[in-house]
Amino acid sequence: MPELAVVVLTAGLVVIVALLTAAGAGKLARLDGATYPAAVTRAAATFAAVLTVAAAVTAALAPFFS
Repeated sequence: MPELAVVVLTAGLVVIVALLTAAGAGKLARLDGATYPAAVTRAAATFAAVLTVAAAVTAALAPFFS
């Protein structure tokens, strides 16, 4: 059971970091003069990129922990 808790908490932390990064990217885009749709698009792309990097790191490190 503790392993499941670690996985769930880690996944939650990754999602929170991705959301904060996306919010920052959207805010920076808006401050740069982008329209709201363009800022949301940049934020969504950043969110997807953070999740993709997290998945790639997990896949790369999985053989070392199993």
